[in-house]
Amino acid sequence: MISLKIWIDISNAPHVRFFKDIIKYLEAEGEDLIVTARKFGDIHKLMESYDIDFISVGKHGVSLYDKLNESTNRVAQLTDLINGEKIDVAVSKHSIELPRVAFGLGIPSLFILDNEHALAANKLTLPLCDRIITPEIISVWDLMKCGADPNSIIPYKGTSELMHFNNFKYNENIFNDLNLELKHPKTILMRPEPSLASYLDTDCRQSVLSPIVDVLKDYANILVLPRFKEQSEIFEDIENVTILKPPVDTSSLIKRCDLVIGAGGTMNRESAILQTPVISCYPGDTLSVDQFYINQGLMYRSNDTDDIIQKALNFIVNPHQKINFESDNLFNLILDNIYDLGK
Repeated sequence: MISLKIWIDISNAPHVRFFKDIIKYLEAEGEDLIVTARKFGDIHKLMESYDIDFISVGKHGVSLYDKLNESTNRVAQLTDLINGEKIDVAVSKHSIELPRVAFGLGIPSLFILDNEHALAANKLTLPLCDRIITPEIISVWDLMKCGADPNSIIPYKGTSELMHFNNFKYNENIFNDLNLELKHPKTILMRPEPSLASYLDTDCRQSVLSPIVDVLKDYANILVLPRFKEQSEIFEDIENVTILKPPVDTSSLIKRCDLVIGAGGTMNRESAILQTPVISCYPGDTLSVDQFYINQGLMYRSNDTDDIIQKALNFIVNPHQKINFESDNLFNLILDNIYDLGK
């Protein structure tokens, strides 16, 4: 049987965990893989920690000029790399460059999407994708407004974070492994906002979490997992606050903690899946994928500091009971479409 040649592009740290089991499965099946990854955040460290072979191509830009310039350079670099490789199918999750390169070189592409508010990115990519896998809670009309062909959209029940737990093994000794010095009986994990993202206009040297930390540090141990150096500096030298240095086993960390307060998205949804009480204080509009877990009673959403603090104090004393929810098998859905496109 002739193997497929598959190109997977990874452009953000959570995408490493999303694709790791897909990559391992395809390799085990004897498929020929080319995995590319840009230099941004902890992507390279995570790739190495999961023992994934990859080619580093391009980097992330901060200003609008830098984003355009770096993305343009990356398109050129990826074009040179992929041209002549005879790729059967290209796969990505919110990569700006892969759909453009794949379209230009005549390669069928599969795109996984979970953020309808990333308008600039969606307008640049969705019109070029052969198939788009997206949570059913995201409005098809929102995707069509960005140029998606409705016939290309494949909905599923759930969110992309379900992929992170295909082979999850809980390490209940995670606190000891990280040599954490914890003074309080309860522990709260916090994740700052994605300040450098194009869809969020915030200052990377400030965080909505700061006033929350100022109060809750007297009631619980605070663990902060920053996205970059500037966010680490916000929370330095605060009593009962520990700044974690990635990569860490975030899944075990989430499960071990009593509460998660996140100003981002991925870790909040992971917490909901793992049934750890979670409060979202994401400073932008509520994402549909967050609303999915809010509707299930697995996530609480607020941007009011006093409300968040009161809810947090209640959660660490009275966590919610286990809540069952239904979801589709996203792993199989992605594989089925890869093989179908690669015929």
